[in-house]
Amino acid sequence: MSVSIVWFRSDLRLSDNPALIKALEAGRTVVPVFVLDEGTKGLRRLGAASRWWLHYSLHALDASLRRLGSRLVLRRGPAEKVIAELAVECRAESVFWNRVYDQGSRERDARLKKSLSDSGIAVESCKANLLFEPWEVTTQGGDAFKVFTPFWRACRALPPPAASPSAPTSMPPPPSWPAGEALASWGLLPSAPDWAAGLRAAWTPGEDGARQRLAHFLDEALGDYREARDLPAVKGTSRLSPHLAFGEISPRQVWHAATARGASAATDKFLSEVGWREFAYHLIFHNGDLAERNFRREFDAFPWADQTEALTAWQRGRTGYPIVDAGMRELWTTGWMHNRVRMIAASFLTKDLLIDWRRGERWFWDTLVDADVANNATGWQWVAGCGADAAPYFRVFNPVLQGEKFDPDGDYVRRWVPELAHLPSNTIHRPWEAAVPASVYPARIVEHGAARDRALAAFQTIKKSA
Repeated sequence: MSVSIVWFRSDLRLSDNPALIKALEAGRTVVPVFVLDEGTKGLRRLGAASRWWLHYSLHALDASLRRLGSRLVLRRGPAEKVIAELAVECRAESVFWNRVYDQGSRERDARLKKSLSDSGIAVESCKANLLFEPWEVTTQGGDAFKVFTPFWRACRALPPPAASPSAPTSMPPPPSWPAGEALASWGLLPSAPDWAAGLRAAWTPGEDGARQRLAHFLDEALGDYREARDLPAVKGTSRLSPHLAFGEISPRQVWHAATARGASAATDKFLSEVGWREFAYHLIFHNGDLAERNFRREFDAFPWADQTEALTAWQRGRTGYPIVDAGMRELWTTGWMHNRVRMIAASFLTKDLLIDWRRGERWFWDTLVDADVANNATGWQWVAGCGADAAPYFRVFNPVLQGEKFDPDGDYVRRWVPELAHLPSNTIHRPWEAAVPASVYPARIVEHGAARDRALAAFQTIKKSA
């Protein structure tokens, strides 16, 4: 009996999984496999929070496969070598996978596809993780878009994404199962100490958790999305980002579920945020070094400061600015941070502290459950002013005014900075005016007005040299 291998990567789901569907349509038995590839050059090792999520997502996927009479084979090592060896071991006639878009993964996939094809094994890659492929959306001149608004306008002018296929109801097993590794042996979960209690309380990794999260958002929050999405104390966002990052739900599923609720300004706004995710992936497809190099090369000469103590204070949520500290503590506890607060915290690091955006990007990479090679880099470069369609460098978020505008009653700060919970709303974002002692809450590590002036002066130096 002929065998097909389905290589799962950032698509840990059964529904709307084109690689899996094509393998089943080929009429062969299927060996599903996931490879923990942490050694291939050009690939980035998952951060600690993402490793936690991956453990439970793989566990959930294996459970779903077992309900269909199948299972998930786990292997570890360079994926080129592992998949090639598994194909020989299983006497596979074909290998299917869904596309990924960062440069290191694409180069690896191209090498593997050639190697397998040269050995007489058919290979097919599928579109599964984006609404529109990077080569499907271009300017009239055939170039990649560098600004979001015309990019999204071009996307909306294309035919809408096709309907999402349902999950299979059964999967034929191979004549014999190849050996796999035990998930627990990978050591993805923290143990000494176990810092993941907040993550376990906040999230349900896996395809079922993703569907539940989407349904709850559509039922409870979509109608108020335009107004509530910027308020961190309100559950006004979808919180689908980690499920999308691991492919437990597809953007196509999200698109159709949202549009099925009917046209509205709220739905359009939500879909445009899905569009920003698309834009980030198009950027990294065309700019493979986006997580390391400034998109705007003039920023290569920017005079970043080396402030280790300030970086540590920012990481620990002890800057003296409540909205920044609340966000950093939410991140450390839950592996997630509200998007508005991400922008405020990133602006504070890059503008108020003049610390290189890459240091913040690396911290987010390690601590976010939704760490995503495209969106993480795009977001940080956007805030720092050096990215595509970026906020102007002279736009420096005032952490006090941002807190007062988007957390006017101080509820978000009270939750994550409980030592300030006793302050009234008119001073909670200015605790120095309430004479809160440093033994209770730290003094400001910089004065925002002076820090803003310093940031603008630093920007002038690269303007002159450009």
